[in-house]
Amino acid sequence: MEGLRPTPDRVRETLFNWLQNNIVGARCLDLFAGSGALGLEALSRGAIHAVLVEKSTIVAQQLNAHLHTLRCNDATVAHLSAEQFLQRGPSDIRYDVVFLDPPFGEGLIPICAELLEKHHWLTAGAHIYLEMERGSAAPTLPDTWQQVRDKKAGHVRYQLFIHTNPG
Repeated sequence: MEGLRPTPDRVRETLFNWLQNNIVGARCLDLFAGSGALGLEALSRGAIHAVLVEKSTIVAQQLNAHLHTLRCNDATVAHLSAEQFLQRGPSDIRYDVVFLDPPFGEGLIPICAELLEKHHWLTAGAHIYLEMERGSAAPTLPDTWQQVRDKKAGHVRYQLFIHTNPG
């Protein structure tokens, strides 16, 4: 899948070590799904559902085929951009874990963070994973996001936040 930048294996392992006490029973939202590695890993570790958001038609079709091959009924592919998906609002579903690892250099983290807050996508205590290019400026994030982890590996900086109740 040309153009994809999958989360490196050792970064993914660290991330799921961070989430080990919060992933079982979680509803997960993978906003830039690509290969689907983060959402599928979450399911393999006990999450109850994952929504994989992918704007590329070809990649979304490959994800659907992969889910069919795996006989995975606990994941859904949403063929939209992350911004389009988030602008719709979550209806009555809120997410416990959100993976936010957009293409580098496009300024999408602050946009998605704002939409996650504005449309109330997150449960209280939700965990939000951010992945960005190492050395990039810290994105502007909502005041309700409290950083709990920050690490660098290779060309990647990755962080974990907890969504706190406002006020």
